[in-house]
Amino acid sequence: MFNHSIFNASTKRRTSALPNRNAKWKYVVLITTIIIMALSAIPTWYGEDAAIQIPSSAGLNLDSVEINHVLTQEDVLIKKINSNQQTTQVVLADSNLQAKAKDILAKHAQYPEKLTLSLSPAAPDWMLNLGFSPIKLGLDLRGGVQFLLDVDATPVYKLQAEAAANALREFARTQGIRGLQLSSINEEQLQLTLPNEARTEVRTFVASQLPQWQIIRDGQKLKLQLNEKDKSDLRTRTVQQNLQIMRSRIEELGVTEALVQREGENRIRIELPGVQDPAVAKDVIGSTATLAFYEVLPTRGANRQFINNAQGESVIVAKTPVLTGTHILDARASAGELGQAEVNITLDSEGGKQMTTFSKTHIGKPMATVFSEYGRMPDGTLTQNNEVISVATIQSVLPESFRITGVGTHQQAQQLALLLRAGSMTAPVTIVEERTIGPSLGAENIENGFAALALGLASTLLFMALWYRRLGWIANIALLANMVLLFGLIALIPGAVLTLPGIAGLVLTVGMAVDTNVLIFERIRDKLKEGRSFANAIDRGFDSAVSTIFDANITTMITAVVLYAIGNGPIKGFALTLGLGLITSMFTGIFASRVLVNLVYGRNSSRDVRV
Repeated sequence: MFNHSIFNASTKRRTSALPNRNAKWKYVVLITTIIIMALSAIPTWYGEDAAIQIPSSAGLNLDSVEINHVLTQEDVLIKKINSNQQTTQVVLADSNLQAKAKDILAKHAQYPEKLTLSLSPAAPDWMLNLGFSPIKLGLDLRGGVQFLLDVDATPVYKLQAEAAANALREFARTQGIRGLQLSSINEEQLQLTLPNEARTEVRTFVASQLPQWQIIRDGQKLKLQLNEKDKSDLRTRTVQQNLQIMRSRIEELGVTEALVQREGENRIRIELPGVQDPAVAKDVIGSTATLAFYEVLPTRGANRQFINNAQGESVIVAKTPVLTGTHILDARASAGELGQAEVNITLDSEGGKQMTTFSKTHIGKPMATVFSEYGRMPDGTLTQNNEVISVATIQSVLPESFRITGVGTHQQAQQLALLLRAGSMTAPVTIVEERTIGPSLGAENIENGFAALALGLASTLLFMALWYRRLGWIANIALLANMVLLFGLIALIPGAVLTLPGIAGLVLTVGMAVDTNVLIFERIRDKLKEGRSFANAIDRGFDSAVSTIFDANITTMITAVVLYAIGNGPIKGFALTLGLGLITSMFTGIFASRVLVNLVYGRNSSRDVRV
């Protein structure tokens, strides 16, 4: 009897000391996390105000006070005006007057087509100044325009073939090989004619200096053909280069929250949320204009070509350019001494060296500036239009910075400077699909999507409250905290965009978050059936459920990561919210729920709680 009493006392001391006491740092972590994520989520609920975006290049002849006066006279109320050196943003009090406000301001702008409709966060300035901003909405929720571009790598293959042909001709000249002839079969194949005694020497040169090409016997003739692997790598690099150029061009346009991503082998998808007048974006994104500088040759002969100028006159230039637009770092339109439009160009170090070397040996000789643009015929055939926009005599050694004239009107000079500044593409792009989603349809998608989320959340809260009673209320608090954390996390992560499939991921997250608590509570029930005290059942229930929860969530997380890595558009949006929802669900289900249960119920094993 004495020993049995000692055992009971020892068990009580061990039971009371073992489970369900929270360290203070857990409260600090939980409270701090919820506060930060709540502050991050709050700006989203304020929504956004309609605004007019006015870049400095639009030439608006009004300051902020005058803008306010002009719009107020037309009964258009202004909420605020944000201005810096690059842009002025006019935020309106009534979104229905956005188009009217743009038309009014366009009358006072030198280049009215550069005014764009945009949206501005409606959250208080103090929250925005802390770095918190609303969740970025995708095209299907916010409205806007979507482009699908096709990248044609054929001109890139052609440039590679021309470079290989020039290298072979130079090799034959230096080695004294006579009778070498090269003719183009297509953009990626060359036909070689050369003496039999020189074939081994040429094969060795190609293998060592042109490894991306292979010589294939075609009867009595030889063909030089681009390797499939190198061809695929070249196409991939070309698309990636165009991706970067597209991003730069969109930044130049002042469009924020744009999505630019590769789709398939040779296509690029661009989504511009909030843009309702896509004419300017279409002109810049779809354009493949570039500049190149050529040596002007006086007579006809080999390695020469004819390019017409604006008057239709032919100019004889070298086939190989001195410099292409890929070396242009900066381009700015300005007015010359006589008021004519000109473009000031700054080259990178490599381009500067090439231009300096060429101009040093060609002082007093003419150099042509050629404007090139790709397009497609009605039958789909790709065409390249070249035009000599200026022929100037080199007066001195040209440095990394110089100017070109003869670029047309001031507006054309601005457009050309923008294209060159944002990048010149050797591979042309064609807009194969254009889709515009109105803001009203986006608002309807948001309303329907969040109605589904609210219905799912309410049903889940009701079920948990009725089925698990008091523990169910704790699960409900954790679920609401999970939603706050998830919205805050989406708003906080750079590049995260909420789409309509993303809202479906939010609804799914509600169910996954509750699954965590259901597993834990069912384990607690099992422990109570074994005769354990409530406090001990809580401790053992949480511990035994953790491994199962981690296993289930990690396998789902792998799926989310794979979907995000290889998916496009809507699939990425779903995978994003699914993955982030798994993280927040485990945090609230395992950590936050345990802290709340310990705080409310866990310390007293005799408390009557039904689960």
